[in-house]
Amino acid sequence: MPNEPNEVVIGSAPLTRDGVVAVARGGARVAVDAVARKNVATARAHVDALADATTPSYGVSTGFGALAVRSIPPERRADLQRSLIRSHAAGAGPAVETEVVRALMLLRLRTLTTGHTGVRTSTVDTLAALINAGITPVVPEHGSLGCSGDLAPLSAVALALMGEGEVVAADGAVRPAADALRDAGITPVTLAEKEGLALTNGTDGMLGMLALATRDLAGLLDVADLTAAMSVEAQLGTDRVFADDLQALRPHPGQAVSARRMREALAGSEIVASHRGPDCTRVQDAYSLRCAPQVHGAARDTLAHAEAVADRELASAVDNPVVLADGRVESNGNFHGAPLGYVLDFLAIPVADVASIAERRTDRMLDVARSHGLPAFLADDPGVDSGHMIAQYTQAGIVSELKRLATPSSVDSIPSSAMQEDHVSMAWSAARKLRRGVDGLRTVLAVELLTAARALDLRAPLRPAPVTGAVRDLVRTRVGGPGPDRHLAPEIAAAEELIASGAVQSCVEEA
Repeated sequence: MPNEPNEVVIGSAPLTRDGVVAVARGGARVAVDAVARKNVATARAHVDALADATTPSYGVSTGFGALAVRSIPPERRADLQRSLIRSHAAGAGPAVETEVVRALMLLRLRTLTTGHTGVRTSTVDTLAALINAGITPVVPEHGSLGCSGDLAPLSAVALALMGEGEVVAADGAVRPAADALRDAGITPVTLAEKEGLALTNGTDGMLGMLALATRDLAGLLDVADLTAAMSVEAQLGTDRVFADDLQALRPHPGQAVSARRMREALAGSEIVASHRGPDCTRVQDAYSLRCAPQVHGAARDTLAHAEAVADRELASAVDNPVVLADGRVESNGNFHGAPLGYVLDFLAIPVADVASIAERRTDRMLDVARSHGLPAFLADDPGVDSGHMIAQYTQAGIVSELKRLATPSSVDSIPSSAMQEDHVSMAWSAARKLRRGVDGLRTVLAVELLTAARALDLRAPLRPAPVTGAVRDLVRTRVGGPGPDRHLAPEIAAAEELIASGAVQSCVEEA
């Protein structure tokens, strides 16, 4: 796994997906550089000039959304900003994960520092202070339509900046925001003109979840290549179909990567070599073995597209209205989540399909009619023992759920705000279901990993390839080898942890 930085600097250098992961998961601190501070001050001067002007300016001296027709007098504008945040912090349901909220906070901070939002430097500094203090606002799961920004989730964060609502402190305790800020020496913000909109009009939640998902899926697709190679080996499959010249006939880049990884994983296998001679009468392997690079590779190419979209969004300044270099404050539609919603939904399809093909490989290892000599269900004493029979049921149940989660959210739209916001992206919902999908794929691969490792043991005295053998040996550090039935749930959890920690991928690099 990549080494995460201890500090992420925001301003002159672009923010990367690795930077998002470092802050969201690794607890990295954030710093705002001099370039960013100058950008913020310049934009704020433009907003202050508009606030003093007699001509109404949306978000500066007017109401919001369908209420934008009302001009707000100067003495009521602080009330306007406070009311905006309180009313928009209207989420419901369980709190989303801390890593998601930290990603959301970081990404909103990045946009605030572009010089296109019009906030004050003091507001930027307070948001950075919350991140660095490990104070995470409680953000309910439901409330975003993924259009006019992730309004409800971002408002929950802005509410905490004001010293209201609840937060998760650095020690994990849920506390009133006012108490947590006081103990951390952070002064709550009294929002000025434009700041309420600037804190809430962004795609930061959906983008944060996309950045985290791309990191997770990159690792899981590497694992899928390995578990597939182990399954091919365990089922006496051939590695000839993964040859480079065959892959070159169909030059999809992801397919070439997966085929190469599987070929390298199987190199030097005594098991594969044992059936290469003229005595072997098998003509072709099943699709779940033979076509693994095509499926995994298509998933890799889909992931590459999603990463490109995420990187473009990371380079964007998403707010409404925006402050332009010449001082104009203009309304726009850049907050619409469609670009992210589409790829979040798109990724859910290969997540389901990679899990589906892994489940099919697992099932073949358990079926005595198709496993080429392995005991039924890999059981120690079939009939008395059930082996991995029900572990495959778990896979099947998850795969079925992943197919339902692959139904896109972004084709839906439900009008809101008195028909002012009459077409929304539902990208937040797409991101939430993708997170569940990623977790499901990890579990499915964990079951295949356990099953293939047991099957390789049962091929003794033939030895697996150095790479697949190293992965099998890693599994054996946490899970025992073949034998009478035992409690399988903890073993599945242990395999999941090996995958989530990056230990499986690291094991291959060392081999």
